[in-house]
Amino acid sequence: MPDTQTLPESAHAVEGSNGLLLEVDGEIVPNYDATLVPFDEGDVVTGKVVRIDKDEVLVDIGYKSEGVILAGELSIRKSANPFDEVELGEEVDALVLTKEDQDGRLILSKKRARFEKAWRRIEAAAESGEPVEGTVIEVVKGGLIIDLGVRGFLPASLVDIRRVQNLDDFLGQKIECKVIELNRSRNNVVLSRRAVLEEERKEVRQQILDRLQPGQIVEGAISNIVDFGAFVDLDGIDGLIHISELSWSHVNHPSEILSIGDVVPVKVLDIDRERQRISLGLKQTQEDPWQRVLDTYNLGDELEGRVTKVVSFGAFVEILDGVEGLVHISELAQHHVENPREIVNQGDVIRIKILEIDSERRRLSLSAKRVDGQSLPLSQSGPAADLDEVPELGLSEDVFAGSDAPAEPAAPDDGAAVAPEDGAAAAPEDGAAVAPEDGAAVAPEDGAAAAPEDGAAAAPSEEPPSA
Repeated sequence: MPDTQTLPESAHAVEGSNGLLLEVDGEIVPNYDATLVPFDEGDVVTGKVVRIDKDEVLVDIGYKSEGVILAGELSIRKSANPFDEVELGEEVDALVLTKEDQDGRLILSKKRARFEKAWRRIEAAAESGEPVEGTVIEVVKGGLIIDLGVRGFLPASLVDIRRVQNLDDFLGQKIECKVIELNRSRNNVVLSRRAVLEEERKEVRQQILDRLQPGQIVEGAISNIVDFGAFVDLDGIDGLIHISELSWSHVNHPSEILSIGDVVPVKVLDIDRERQRISLGLKQTQEDPWQRVLDTYNLGDELEGRVTKVVSFGAFVEILDGVEGLVHISELAQHHVENPREIVNQGDVIRIKILEIDSERRRLSLSAKRVDGQSLPLSQSGPAADLDEVPELGLSEDVFAGSDAPAEPAAPDDGAAVAPEDGAAAAPEDGAAVAPEDGAAVAPEDGAAAAPEDGAAAAPSEEPPSA
């Protein structure tokens, strides 16, 4: 069939037929040329889907033959299925690639028609700042691919206001994004959904800031956890709980007590309205353990506690959840202590006595050595022996008065201690060793003579009389 009809000069259109009928030499004939849509290669035409095959789609655009859209020209999706992309009777736009190929077919492209329209729409949106809508079709390394008629890239960091744990959740969703980068020559479109969400929440955020007041108790969900604290979503704006405001007890990392998604009550501590920052506290919504201390304990009370930390100047002991007191190194044992770890270790449960309660500074002073009947371990070498630890030898006093034993000098009238014949200073009563039958002093278990608390041997108060 020729492209156009050859008509005689006398032919003219029949009135009222819109040019579809012609009168030629008194006869009415159809005007076939009037039914053909004029177009050129590169034009976008509209047609109706009349057939769908597994590798191509036929479209009637009003031309002398149906146009052919190959499967690869239906969509920007990879391995698109024609039956998923179009339906019989559906009207589609297509770009004319070739008016007549070597087989005489009209070759069209649906995806390129969308591509051209999409670029015009995307360029207009980028200029005006309006969002564009597209469907998430792929999850790739670093983000999502959005079908806008062209492939738009949405970086993972710009998918939401906060980090998204699983990008697969967005597959198949229609989302709105703003165009933040555009390069037609490289077919490069970069999008941001976060920009749309932030704009939507800007007004909501201001309303929340106007509504919140310091001292209020509100509820929110943990949106992020960092080394220095946790962020809480307050229905549109995030507030920060600093790590020091998480608990009355010591916290090494916020993840010890919180997880992302937890819904918690928090107290508003401070609001910086200019910088739109909110400081929150979690521990303020819980019972203050210090109040229990003030209500329950008094100076001189004895109780059990667990050693939580050992430092050079003493040991911290927890007496209630969230309440610790300090046992100074001088209050650990009756004798001189060089290193607190000689006496206690982290995790030990010991009895302590309350020496001081400072409610203003929230400090407790404790003592372990003042607890009656408590004997704490010393260093690995073991404690020095005292009279109570000397083994019972079963000897009478007469043994010590034997001829082999040196005679005990008489105490002077003024009660001063008498030095032994060799001039050595006498040991204090609580550290004196019992002499065996041969008169030699018995050494403590570690072989050293017991010394008084200050470590010096006791000297007589005055010179004893000369022998």
